[in-house]
Amino acid sequence: MTTVDTRERKQYSPLIPAITAICNGKPGDQIKIVMNDDSAFRDLKEYLAEQSIGFREIYDGDVMTVEFTL
Repeated sequence: MTTVDTRERKQYSPLIPAITAICNGKPGDQIKIVMNDDSAFRDLKEYLAEQSIGFREIYDGDVMTVEFTL
């Protein structure tokens, strides 16, 4: 499973490393993306839904995680 933790990345949108991981992945790859930016998390879930990629959401306080298989 590839894990992308965007919580410490403040220079740019946390969506950039998340989408990069999706674009670089191959069918069957499992990806886990960890965020603490609510707006970016909603945008990521919307993108995954538009791409017909099923995902699992996990909430732990202010930490949000989405897991999916390409």
